[in-house]
Amino acid sequence: MTNEIGQIPAYGVYHESGRPQFHFTARRNSLNAPNGLVYFEGEYHLYFQHNPKGNSWGNMTWGHAVSTDLVTWRQLDNAIEPDSLGMIYSGSAVVDHEDTAGFGTGEGPAIVAMYTAAGGSSPESEGQPFTQCLAYSNDRGRTMTKYASNPVLPHLVGENRDPKVIWYAPGRFWVMALFLDREKFALFTSPDLKQWTRLQTIALADSSECPDFFPLVVDGRVEDERWVFVAANGHYLIGRFDGCVFTEIAGPYLMDVGANFYAGQTFSNIPAADGRRIQIGWMAGGVYPGMPFNQQMSFPVELTLRDTPDGPRVFRYPVSEISLLVDRHREWRNLTVAPGENPLHEIDSDLLDISIEARLSAESVFGFRIGGREIRYSAPDQIISCLGRAVKRESQDSTIALRILADRTSIEIFVDNGRTVLSFCVTPTEPQPQLEFFTEGASVHLIALDVCVLLSAWPDPT
Repeated sequence: MTNEIGQIPAYGVYHESGRPQFHFTARRNSLNAPNGLVYFEGEYHLYFQHNPKGNSWGNMTWGHAVSTDLVTWRQLDNAIEPDSLGMIYSGSAVVDHEDTAGFGTGEGPAIVAMYTAAGGSSPESEGQPFTQCLAYSNDRGRTMTKYASNPVLPHLVGENRDPKVIWYAPGRFWVMALFLDREKFALFTSPDLKQWTRLQTIALADSSECPDFFPLVVDGRVEDERWVFVAANGHYLIGRFDGCVFTEIAGPYLMDVGANFYAGQTFSNIPAADGRRIQIGWMAGGVYPGMPFNQQMSFPVELTLRDTPDGPRVFRYPVSEISLLVDRHREWRNLTVAPGENPLHEIDSDLLDISIEARLSAESVFGFRIGGREIRYSAPDQIISCLGRAVKRESQDSTIALRILADRTSIEIFVDNGRTVLSFCVTPTEPQPQLEFFTEGASVHLIALDVCVLLSAWPDPT
């Protein structure tokens, strides 16, 4: 079997001891923020910030991978290379169904990417400012042709960058969210992706970079649509948008309270029959000693907007396609676990999808030890803690639901169906410590406990 990077055999890689097995990593070298997430003709495209020449940040290029199921990814040739306008920083991609930009061939719509050319970031771009540029593809995203009249949006201020473009169907025009400088962002509109008119400035405190902007309906009620504006650090606002003005209603709130989630982006062009808002982020800050790659993506999640006693909030939860990786499944129902007992002692794997629903008492303290790392919930103070982070639970329900995805190099914790999320990078330890469920002080009643041992998403090694 081969991949599409110079037809290098794919077997024999991707199974290194320090590589995640169901989170995307570059085959070699460093990556960071996801770019250009778009669905087209049965494929999810993940473009990403990539250094094709080394294992640290630099030489910013758009790498490229595709998947038919959000789980198994195949890395292709690099998509957009640096040029005299600068390195290729973050951006987004859309499918131009109405050929508003004129890049189509008549045989189908073009995929159009909008990205930042980071002037002054390389010797050949010395003296150039940061500008916004276009590239397009007529071969299902495999090759990108840069627009001959780039840039389409000249320099505005500072290191203005990271354009996120969406199609606003009610007005039949494009909308772009762009980071300006410091804590300021802006919205623009365009009829053709080439000419842009500024609508407004949006302030988001303590935030910068990589905006995303999208609609969600509250609890599935199509008549109750809100818009979410989110920055790279996961701070988000909830508001309304009429094609002219985004009106903030609530926020800012935080999508992820762990240590290692950044620059989340959502896919464009998801079919209406699917209807999900799917997000992937960069699990920034991981350490991968001795590995031929550096950094990883988060596992894809579905975003929903749900009513809570505190008002609407964004919930994040793993996409259902993770079930494609299930190798073995153990389940327990109506189980009472006393201190010193461990129902998981026979499970030996570092690739896990764990779900639990527990009935709480005032003194309940329980948790998991996964790879020697403790996830703890304390009912007396309603605190969930892991790897130095302690977060107060937002829900007051008398039962708690936890979902934990554990890969070799990461732990992602979804509390109360994704109302609170904590994402962490970890470095594997050998030998692998025993998997544990523990209680302290008093027994805990588990309504349900499910443990799925997962397969690797990468091709089998030879």
